[in-house]
Amino acid sequence: MKVSQLPYERVTIEYIRSAIESIFADIKSAASADDVLAARKRYVDLTTEIETMLSLAYCRHTLDTRDQFYTDEQNYYDEITPELTQIITEYGRLMLESPFRAELEQRLSPVLFKSFEVAQKAMSPEIIEDMIEENRLTTEYSNFMSQLMFEFRGEKMPRTLLSRFFQDDDRDTRREAYEAMGRGFEENAETLDSLFDRLVKVRDRMAKRMGYKNFVELGYYRMGRLCYDKDMVAGYRKNILSDIVPVVARLKARVAERLGIDRIMMYDDSVVVAGGNPRPVLDTAGIFAEAREMYHSMSPQTAAFIDMMLENEAFDVESREGKWGGGYCTSFAKYKQPFILANFNGTAGDIDVITHEAGHAFADFMTCDNELRELGIGGMETAETHSMSMEFFCWRYMDRFFGDKAQQYRYMHALDGLSFLPYGTMVDYFQHIVYENPEMTPAERNAAWKKLEQEFKPYMSTEGMTYLEKGTRWQYQMHIYESPFYYIDYCLAQVIAFQFLLASLDDYDDAFARYYRYLCHGGELVFTDLVAEAGLASPFKEGALKNLAEGVEKLILSLE
Repeated sequence: MKVSQLPYERVTIEYIRSAIESIFADIKSAASADDVLAARKRYVDLTTEIETMLSLAYCRHTLDTRDQFYTDEQNYYDEITPELTQIITEYGRLMLESPFRAELEQRLSPVLFKSFEVAQKAMSPEIIEDMIEENRLTTEYSNFMSQLMFEFRGEKMPRTLLSRFFQDDDRDTRREAYEAMGRGFEENAETLDSLFDRLVKVRDRMAKRMGYKNFVELGYYRMGRLCYDKDMVAGYRKNILSDIVPVVARLKARVAERLGIDRIMMYDDSVVVAGGNPRPVLDTAGIFAEAREMYHSMSPQTAAFIDMMLENEAFDVESREGKWGGGYCTSFAKYKQPFILANFNGTAGDIDVITHEAGHAFADFMTCDNELRELGIGGMETAETHSMSMEFFCWRYMDRFFGDKAQQYRYMHALDGLSFLPYGTMVDYFQHIVYENPEMTPAERNAAWKKLEQEFKPYMSTEGMTYLEKGTRWQYQMHIYESPFYYIDYCLAQVIAFQFLLASLDDYDDAFARYYRYLCHGGELVFTDLVAEAGLASPFKEGALKNLAEGVEKLILSLE
């Protein structure tokens, strides 16, 4: 069935309360592990229905944030999601306290029960009203950004379309585009600062009501992390500074030399090829036609996957006014249907959609029948490994999309991936600073970001750039507002993806087989165990980033 035809019906909180009451009663009165598992089956069916309707409402809201019906549906779910989270947490508590827990762990999974334990630390009835406020503010920010227009050379356009000029081969055009963005954000600075300030305050209040010093600890529990903590992330951050930043700075110096500029400005940072970054040689229809051929060549499983996605029209990639400005993959679990939203703009980022987001969708497709539905496809670091690794497994097919510029694309892609590690780590570090100091003023937050830019991106300058030189680049990183502490997951995943890339250059079939096993496990193993089973080095292992930097730098220089 086409995604646009999937039936939607609001799931009310009254229906959920009624259905869950009998399930909880049966878990409490169970006379055996089999009785608990029967009740669990009903719970999984119920939550699958709920998740599907919430995903459909969110998807259709983001397709057109001006659609009042789905705006109202999204607002309703913003109101009830905190209570729903409390219901899910209560289910976990009942499973943990079951007299049959030992047998249930053996028959289901210790990982599942560990996830229940972490979830208990992330939720309390005391914070439900604050969670409702957080949801409302996040939606307000999302809608604001989706409808924000920027004036560039006499034309008004959303940032998704303006961003296509960020990689223009003409330096003045890039500078003007960034200046246009800076002016647009400066005109709306009060709104952006106010929204973020209220989000920080409500998150800090939630943490303190639950007895935490600040939101950092609560934020980690909300991310459901099962095998690493903030101290391990701090060690990883230190290694990024010592092992990755110097390599990126060296490579960027070579880029500046080729571009014929004495220093890299922010508007130069995403351009790495003299004459302009490679762009797809195909229109949208051509990209999808070649994507089908690519995935048919890759494996029988990816062939079945892409056929299903195209047949069910499970992509929406055209930029338009009112559409949400980012990109994502979601799934409608009841129908075993992934869906991808993006905003094509004629850059290489369009190809990343049919590799990166398709990696997410392929994981959903391959794990939709996994027994441990509560764990889904795993933590976000695991999910991002699925997508980032798929980008690299598609390298051998890039001639289809870039013609004789394919090798330039591979060079750009590898350098962008390595350069992302300091930036992504910086985003995460910024959030630590903000939530450890919730009383910071907007000016202090900007100063903190600017200091981090100098530390993690020492090769880049913002001097003289309207608004952005104040340290405000973080305001259009939507994850900072919407998904605190998510961004480090991209960084951890990028390390694993690079290892899959290097392995694939030695033995593609073996590397893809290991990736496929990694993906099919879903959430059945924690991230570090999945990495070990794939024969790769954990990002937290001493020396792992140094070894990676050496291997990737050598690869990039060979592509140069």
